[in-house]
Amino acid sequence: MRRRLFLSVLTTLVLALGVVAPVAGQGDVKQVTLLHYFSGELGFDALSQIFNNFKASHPDYIVLTNPVGHEEFKTQILIMLAGDEPPDIFSYWAGARVQFVVDAGRLAPIDDLWESAGLDAVLPPAIVSGATIYNGQHYLVPFGYHYAGMFYNKQVFADAGITELPQTWDQFLEVCEKLKAAGVAPIALGSKNRWPAQFWFDYLLLRTAGPEYRADLMAGRASYTDPQVVRVMELWKELVDKGYFYPDANAYDWTDAGDLVAVGEAGMTLMGTWLTGYWDGTVGLVPGEDYDVFPFPVIDEGVPDAVVGPVDGWVLTAKAKHAEAAKELMAFLLTDTESQAIWAKGQGALAPNINVDTAIYSPVMIKALDIVKAADTFAFNYDLATTPPMAEGGLDMFARFMDDPSGYETYLQDTENVAKEVFGK
Repeated sequence: MRRRLFLSVLTTLVLALGVVAPVAGQGDVKQVTLLHYFSGELGFDALSQIFNNFKASHPDYIVLTNPVGHEEFKTQILIMLAGDEPPDIFSYWAGARVQFVVDAGRLAPIDDLWESAGLDAVLPPAIVSGATIYNGQHYLVPFGYHYAGMFYNKQVFADAGITELPQTWDQFLEVCEKLKAAGVAPIALGSKNRWPAQFWFDYLLLRTAGPEYRADLMAGRASYTDPQVVRVMELWKELVDKGYFYPDANAYDWTDAGDLVAVGEAGMTLMGTWLTGYWDGTVGLVPGEDYDVFPFPVIDEGVPDAVVGPVDGWVLTAKAKHAEAAKELMAFLLTDTESQAIWAKGQGALAPNINVDTAIYSPVMIKALDIVKAADTFAFNYDLATTPPMAEGGLDMFARFMDDPSGYETYLQDTENVAKEVFGK
């Protein structure tokens, strides 16, 4: 059924977009073809440095890289996987997206690499079990991971008279009121590309219904019309109705939201740690002085503490023409601590390799790492926690909600209809 669903999604994309998969070049057996979605300046520069280091220590290898924009990648990789010339390896988000292509038979397991490179010894157990294993086999080599938290402008908070960071929902609402009274939009979102809004849905659901219920919803075992989900949308609607979000969230993207916080037009944004890479490397903010981070507040006592974020990794295609050379590169990208450090610093990521010296991190990233370590659960964000067709339905719902929160009951029913079709409920 998964393979039929994969082909159905692919056919729809091809008919809609008329995309033709590019043909990978032929070459030496030690050539590696690679596709990735790190096309932004910070990620691209860091990867270029890492690949140069790999080629310096492996002079008989040729790495042919192809960067694709984040949103375009989601379509292009599915089309390439269905063709005869997919890349040898590609970057992908751990979770339901990897599961989707594993079940479609488009990826090759890498258990032999896992054992020969001793990867269990360099990864936290939670990442091994949660991000790398699918259907009982290893398929993904982690490269970096992120934590989504509340990043805020320290001076704006101080000017608004906020002396303590909120730990509970009531305290969070008080902070929002103080910021609003100071003439500052409490929250910038930037949901032009839909996905930034998912973190609000994720945390509101995790802080109320808890991780187990959320896992059931992501797998189609619960309904979007359940009281638990309705409550999430009502809590979210309250924030919008009170004017806590900077207006027209769907008109600007996550970097614009970061800029609004950086210049003091908004107080905070719920975003992944890649924001630190943008603020440090492009905007020029000083972590710990200009900005900081705090965890999403507790709503219901007794609910297990969960943090949200993605794990980026590398996967090997089932039709890889240079599989052994590709595995050598995959191992290097995780086990080489210098490369892991370059990526963490350049991308604003946390390194999955436990041997990377934490001295590379800024005070804000150290705090993010401590928050992750203290949590009971690490949960993939929405569009990585549920199957891609379902993720599209949910992301559409979040965008509609930010345009007009009053219609949330209709949006939930529409999303449940998508779930019934996707999961065969």
